[in-house]
Amino acid sequence: MSDQGAGPTSSLAPPPPSGPPPKMTNRGRSADPISSSNSDSTDMPEFEPFGVPGPRGFPPMTEFLDISSVDMMKGPDESNKKQHRTAMFNSDYLIVRRGQEFQVRISFNRPYKPATDTFAVEFVIGSSPQYSKGTYIPVFPTKERQSSWEGRVVDAADLTVTMGVTPAANCIVGKYHMYVAVKTPFGIRRTRWDKSQDLYVLFNPWGPDDAVFLDDESERQECVMTEMGIIYHGSYDDIAERNWNYGQFNYGVLDACLYIMDRSDMPITNRGDPMKVTRKASAMLNSRDDDGVLVGNWSGDYTYGVAPTSWTGSTDILLTYASSKMPVSFAQCWVYAAVFNTFLRCLGIPSRVVTNFFSAHDNDGNLKTDIILDESGRIDRVRTRDTIWNYHCWNECYMSRPDLPTGFGGWQVVDATPQETSDGMYRCGPASVQAIKHGHICFPFDAAFVFAEVNSDVVFYTRSKDGSLEPVKVNRTHVGRMVLTKTPGDVTRRDITDQYKFPEGSTEERTVLEKAEQYGCGRDKSDLPEADVDLVLPAMEISVGDDFELSLEFVNRSGERRTVDAYINGSVVYYTGVTSSEFLFSNPTVTIEPNKSVKELVEVKSKRYMKSLVEQANLHFIATGKVKETGQIVTAMKVVTLHNPKLTVAVSNGGKVNEEMTATVEFTNPFTFSLEGVYIRMEGPGIMLPMSKYYSLIPGNSSLTWTEYFIPQRAGSSRLMASLDCPALRQVYGTAPVTIGDRSL
Repeated sequence: MSDQGAGPTSSLAPPPPSGPPPKMTNRGRSADPISSSNSDSTDMPEFEPFGVPGPRGFPPMTEFLDISSVDMMKGPDESNKKQHRTAMFNSDYLIVRRGQEFQVRISFNRPYKPATDTFAVEFVIGSSPQYSKGTYIPVFPTKERQSSWEGRVVDAADLTVTMGVTPAANCIVGKYHMYVAVKTPFGIRRTRWDKSQDLYVLFNPWGPDDAVFLDDESERQECVMTEMGIIYHGSYDDIAERNWNYGQFNYGVLDACLYIMDRSDMPITNRGDPMKVTRKASAMLNSRDDDGVLVGNWSGDYTYGVAPTSWTGSTDILLTYASSKMPVSFAQCWVYAAVFNTFLRCLGIPSRVVTNFFSAHDNDGNLKTDIILDESGRIDRVRTRDTIWNYHCWNECYMSRPDLPTGFGGWQVVDATPQETSDGMYRCGPASVQAIKHGHICFPFDAAFVFAEVNSDVVFYTRSKDGSLEPVKVNRTHVGRMVLTKTPGDVTRRDITDQYKFPEGSTEERTVLEKAEQYGCGRDKSDLPEADVDLVLPAMEISVGDDFELSLEFVNRSGERRTVDAYINGSVVYYTGVTSSEFLFSNPTVTIEPNKSVKELVEVKSKRYMKSLVEQANLHFIATGKVKETGQIVTAMKVVTLHNPKLTVAVSNGGKVNEEMTATVEFTNPFTFSLEGVYIRMEGPGIMLPMSKYYSLIPGNSSLTWTEYFIPQRAGSSRLMASLDCPALRQVYGTAPVTIGDRSL
């Protein structure tokens, strides 16, 4: 019988594979597998013979030098951690910074004789240590024989030798095993691997030869040592603050950061280059395409995770990722930036979180954000697809850029929020801030994308009935309105807009835009006549649930009467600029006498916006109008961030290290409706690890009080922060300063 109608078959074809594709290996391509895990290691043999032993084996070696014990001098009050500024790490291991000497005390079975005894301190990292690759480093005590890590005898007394070791300023960053090896006539004998003698080596912003050297002590203290952060959000004319505990010194955080690099399969040999580390980490901090740390979610539905607005610090996130080995849910831009900041500061790379207000996105690098109006001047919501985020957070990290011309090192933008792919992965940077300011958008990595985020023009088009678009107004100052970061050593904000762009309208700015255009960044060149009527929307501070009046001022700068057909649109928007729902529409006709102004008041009732309010409580007002006499278009945009109620946080007085204290969080539900599924979180750097409490219901107009005991671990000034989060009310915060004294003797 024939098989007519059946598809082509072949008995030789293998069945289709089921399940995930197998992980490719280097078998057959390289002699040894590429070492890409800091946690994998190869134990060094306790004895390496120089030749084949005789029939009776090797003679007793009691007459030769032998190691009795090794002291890593790793106590928090000992010189190593103090001089390397690592005493704040909650770790039992020695943690040092590269390019700077640390000391190890070695005890032998007899006094050390430099003339006849030969020993070395060996450091090993990864699964296939090799001297040529910098993964096996022997350190010798004599000047005559040195390796890439310098060694010297600092002190020798009786049976003890104190040895100084200086890791190379460009060595691999990570966790090393340490051995002490002694040469005998028959072979090399060495100590057995002892976990307590492991050594962590970090980047060193205090080391002049390190690629991350930052020659400013106040910046180093802020961008490496400070655990308490302030992240700015809201809108540029109503800036809000979000406190964050970076917690880079908390127990387990350093290991979690090394695990992130292991999880990315980053070769061990690349881990001394801050450029490669930050680029790899910008991909690994998000879960897109590599099962990285955080799952992004902008939907408002956080049923199967933690709402981004609920987090108060990085510790929970990093420890959960390292223990579960699964991405943590959920994050938005400031969470990505904050956790990335912890990663960078923990490893010793100076870093800070910055916020760009009115940040252009998804514009394909063409420096244009398009808003479409119909012929009457009303915004066309269907055809307007470009968005401008009310704010966007990214990181800056400090490093030299030997791959770029001189002058483009220093602060570099890195961004872990998954937006666009770069070399096939969701990542961004490092991009030189200097290159962005001067229009060198061809410089790696992703400078063009960041340039567009701070320099895009907002172009208003009128769409005629035949579908053609004609530009009617260009706003060249709306995007990249302000770039902020925290002031070093203070709790105030610092405006760093001038580090990203020259003043609007200046000659330098025009030159930069022309240069960017030469590199392929298209922009709108429309030279449109300026309208003689201005439309002004004032700044407003409104609390959630308030009724208020929106005041629009029409200013006639001409000597003739003007009539404006206006359209006022109010929408609830996500902070990404995406519209959730429209709650207000008004179309007044306004007549303005020559050289006069008229105010138009629009009443906004809370019942109109409350039922459709989304997280971060942003209301977006766009007013457009067409001047009857001239046909000119006037526009104004305003984001109003509604203010949430606050948490009250109080801490007991007279706190001392290792003595119990109490923290109390109080909250009153100001609404007539109940809040359901409420989580409260609380933590503080050096004083309290993250804690949380769940309340199934808080009735309207009722209060709650949560008191928790804690034992501070460090003396000094800190801050306790708390957040309240539920589906009906996000982003409720409170903080309290805490001063901890030394434990009484």
